[in-house]
Amino acid sequence: MIQRIHILNGPNLNLLGRREPEIYGSLSFESYLTTLRQTFSHIELLYLQTNHEGVLLDYLHAHGFDDHTGILLNAGGWTHTSIALRDAVAAIDVPVVEVHISDIFNREPFRAHSYLTEVCVGHFMGHGLEGYRMGMEWLLNLGR
Repeated sequence: MIQRIHILNGPNLNLLGRREPEIYGSLSFESYLTTLRQTFSHIELLYLQTNHEGVLLDYLHAHGFDDHTGILLNAGGWTHTSIALRDAVAAIDVPVVEVHISDIFNREPFRAHSYLTEVCVGHFMGHGLEGYRMGMEWLLNLGR
């Protein structure tokens, strides 16, 4: 049973609330994270946002074999470019759910391909920040 969830946000997601609000909304992720922590107070919830791919890879390697753990991953632009990130997700044991605030399949053509989709156990795209809540619920119900 999942007792710990890591939320990993990739490049430029530190700008949520300011970056293209017509696509990503006007709420910062830190504000939304407060809501998630209140809603899922029975779960250990850890958060990392990084603009450095190696930091994300190292984090996945360090936490990808923890028992009772799940990961929500919004890799941002690395979704469409990083084979190294895809390989890291494929190599770890914990379930990883891919999250995207916007619907990547209905945006620019270069965003329509995800290297992560085939190695993630679930996918929530185009639901705004609520996709994170949906992904958490999905992870918590995994195996039930």
